[in-house]
Amino acid sequence: MTDRSALPLTLDDIQTAADVLRGLSDATPLVPSPYMERQFGQPFWLKLENMQPIGAFKLRGALNAMANLPEGTTGVTCCSTGNHGRGVAYAAAKKGLRAVVCMSELVPQAKVDGIRALGAEVRITGRSQDEAQAESARLVRQEGLVDIPPFDDPFVIAGQGTIGLEILQQQPEIETLLVPLSGGGLAAGVALAAKALKPSVRVVGISMDRGAAMYESLKAGHPTAVPEYASLADSLGGGIGVTNRLSFPMCRALLDDVVLVSEQEIYRAMQTLYYEDRIVAEGGSVVGIAALQAGKLTLDGPTATVITGRNPDMEVFTRIVSGQDVVLGETTVRGMPYAV
Repeated sequence: MTDRSALPLTLDDIQTAADVLRGLSDATPLVPSPYMERQFGQPFWLKLENMQPIGAFKLRGALNAMANLPEGTTGVTCCSTGNHGRGVAYAAAKKGLRAVVCMSELVPQAKVDGIRALGAEVRITGRSQDEAQAESARLVRQEGLVDIPPFDDPFVIAGQGTIGLEILQQQPEIETLLVPLSGGGLAAGVALAAKALKPSVRVVGISMDRGAAMYESLKAGHPTAVPEYASLADSLGGGIGVTNRLSFPMCRALLDDVVLVSEQEIYRAMQTLYYEDRIVAEGGSVVGIAALQAGKLTLDGPTATVITGRNPDMEVFTRIVSGQDVVLGETTVRGMPYAV
């Protein structure tokens, strides 16, 4: 059993965040998926974070971090693969603060446009999240902005952890949580909250099989840099930071397993969620479904997964649900008509 007293955050931090978020970014639906239950023989639930005002779970962490800014803050910055930037832009606008979101060239244009529409400035820098983070750090040094990290921050992790609280409060019988895994803020927070409420719960982090930074870091035993690739699960891209101090040790201590899925498996899962549950979701949202469909996980009790966002490139999404090929840089994901 994990010694939670040695972890950098506690359940109290997440409960405090829940108080901050109440009425702003909480109580998203947890709905059953009859199709997934039929396919895998266990009750299966979808935590619909795609129903957030910005269309993604990242609003929770952004709002909690914004509520804890140093006194006198006049502007904020962050690096983002898309949805964290939306959250920061939305939360900053609510407080009347300047927001500058730094992103790499790999971020889909739809996500860039969505952030600008919320009133934030966008800086496109390089082809990796590390390069975008360097620009954010420059803005902190030279322009006095306050950085809101996308995952390695106590207030961000606590905010995301409120999802774990809600899932176990809404359906206490759940035995397994399938959590999309990128920088680890979501997985760390959800796992901490869920295991504090129900120590027996199994938490599995799931990512794409190219450029999975947290997976490679856990395997190496320390934060490590990885190449970044265009992916249907673009929201799961980017590094975890070689100086990572929070999300890496928490994921190492709290995750029961990490599973990787291919682009073809993500493609199929996006079709499944759309046709069977009538949900538009980005690729990073469906990796739990992808892992099950690919036979990479088995279930032994009621299960939930987090549908993290609804902000895909709609041209790409339309190609997927209509069974057409999708080109990702030098890789082509072959199209296939949807079939049960």
